[in-house]
Amino acid sequence: MDSKYEALFTPWRIGNVEIKNRIVLCPMGGTSLFGWMELTGCHFDKEAAKFFLERANENVGLIIPGIAPLRDTIWGRWLWQNPKMFDELKVFMEQIHQTGAKLFIQLTAGMGRSWAIPDDFAKMHKNKVLRALVSPVINTSHELASPSPLPARWDPEITTPEMTVEQIQEIIEAFAKTAKLCKDAGVDGVEIHAVHEGYLLDQFTMEWTNKRTDQYGGSFENRYRFPVEVVQAIKKACGQDFPVSLRYSVESKVKDFGVGAVPGETYTEVGRSMAESEKAAKYLQDAGYDMLNADNGTYDSWYWSHPPMYMPQNCNLEDVAHIKQFVDIPVVCAGRMEPEAGAQAIAQGRIDAMGVARQFLADGQWITKLLEDRLEDIRPCICCHNGCFNFSHYKGHANHQDLSDSMGLARCAINPETMQSRKYHITPAKKKKRIAVVGGGIGGMEAALVLSKRGHQVTLYEKSGELGGVFIAAAAPSFKEKDRDLIAWYIRELGKYPIDVKLNTPVTDVSALDADEVIIATGSTANRLPVPGIDKGIQAIDFLRGRKEAGEHVVVVGGGLTGCEIAYELYLQGKRPTIVEMKDDLIAMKGVCLANSSYLRDFFAANQVPVHLETTLCEVLDDGVLVSGKDGKQFKLSADSVILSTGYKSAPLVQKGKNVHLIGDAYKVGNLRTVIWRAWDVCMKL
Repeated sequence: MDSKYEALFTPWRIGNVEIKNRIVLCPMGGTSLFGWMELTGCHFDKEAAKFFLERANENVGLIIPGIAPLRDTIWGRWLWQNPKMFDELKVFMEQIHQTGAKLFIQLTAGMGRSWAIPDDFAKMHKNKVLRALVSPVINTSHELASPSPLPARWDPEITTPEMTVEQIQEIIEAFAKTAKLCKDAGVDGVEIHAVHEGYLLDQFTMEWTNKRTDQYGGSFENRYRFPVEVVQAIKKACGQDFPVSLRYSVESKVKDFGVGAVPGETYTEVGRSMAESEKAAKYLQDAGYDMLNADNGTYDSWYWSHPPMYMPQNCNLEDVAHIKQFVDIPVVCAGRMEPEAGAQAIAQGRIDAMGVARQFLADGQWITKLLEDRLEDIRPCICCHNGCFNFSHYKGHANHQDLSDSMGLARCAINPETMQSRKYHITPAKKKKRIAVVGGGIGGMEAALVLSKRGHQVTLYEKSGELGGVFIAAAAPSFKEKDRDLIAWYIRELGKYPIDVKLNTPVTDVSALDADEVIIATGSTANRLPVPGIDKGIQAIDFLRGRKEAGEHVVVVGGGLTGCEIAYELYLQGKRPTIVEMKDDLIAMKGVCLANSSYLRDFFAANQVPVHLETTLCEVLDDGVLVSGKDGKQFKLSADSVILSTGYKSAPLVQKGKNVHLIGDAYKVGNLRTVIWRAWDVCMKL
């Protein structure tokens, strides 16, 4: 191991519990050991247990599974009412401790106005009759209950009900009962979620969201009373030596409901400011909390607590390091943390441990690889959120997410086996075959790896002189360093297996290939809009690959994810982009996490990037574009260049044939997750 990482592998203590190293596997929604959104209700989740045990065997120090709501979302049973679940937890904890790792269970009071209410549930909630009918199964009013009537984050048309004092006391009692069951099961501590991320307890602490006039509102002490009484109740039930961590947001980074503050922006904080945080951190420590597991943000500024690739690496480190000066308990920092920066901050005493979450989804062995000086073998998390947390939200929708995704979070776009081991796994092929893979993009490379691991003889054909396909263009922007690392990772992985890679080898006739099966992974081509002057525009892929340069003033036609990323990159280059989009919102699509999309929307608003929604391209001119607005009136937008980002259509080499299988965008245009998971769907059956 490189000496610069040594500080990560020193022991530390949370109360009386010693942790063997300074790497914390942070909680992620969907990794609760008590299940997540299943119709069967709360239960011991064997898939999550497998996930954590595998990572415990790969040198993680402290594990904190994803939030466990004290009251199950479906059917409404309290966790403490299921003793069998804790009996299973006890057996699991014995296995965890054999690895040398420690584990805290994260418990949550709830989400309040931040509950990512799905579209269908939002419609039900707005209908009083339907809401009453379904309440025995899912009580949306209970899930949305907040300190005060507030606009729901995911559907501002919903006003949240105010939580009663009786409900608050019931939750405090449930914290104590559940924590005691966890302790009796051998759990090393609990973490309270949270005065963090704009969840229920966080909403109580902020004047912005707490308008109560009883003992839980008004003064600083009243607003922080709820989390204080929680830790006091747990300590009373479990003893003063039982560690209680607090998930904590140093600053809220919020300007208004649904409007966050991007890095470097000058703004007025409406949530928790640094001045209040300095006082609050010490106050919560004195109340009994033994650790702060810290970052920044709320669901209104979600990109701070769920950083996409646009956010700087180690984005929360300075704020978290600052708040450590005001407490004596350990402080963990999370948020795109890189091992070198984490180790340096720990060595300097600025933080006590480094929190990492989604990198454990992409590669569960990354700590072991770091210890063995195999950093190039680590499959990098690219911060896409496509598999782990694709809660999408845009105008006209609450949480516009497929039910299968709502019920199965914490999966990984680039590692299908994560939290899906029963569906995706490598098994030896019953009959070894010669298989040709046509197309060396991500889909083709993933297919070649899966097939080779199963024992097939694989030949990969790529018409160009390099591997990566269209993902090379996707990885081109300056903020996509992890995407570029992923391409490099794939190329190295291919070299570890007996895969015959043929570059500069176009295939025109699949029947001429010496193969029993053929995988077609030839991607897609850009849509061509039938408007005058379209050839004057620059296709997005040509701009991204550097084949054509853009001028100073650029109109980007298409406000989907690619178009917005191009506009963002242009701004970073010092150019002046303008976005034209037909829909009534930017990135109006499923599968793109709100953390990612809201960053771009907030960035463009904060930096006054012109955005023309519900606007249609009529003509590309020599000096700009002619467009029409919602009212049908045409107007001109002047520009030096026009970049066209108007989507793609599948371009399979062949549509069908004997033993021919389509994957990736050649099968259906999607994202990295659909490309990789489809490759597994096909290749596991061959």
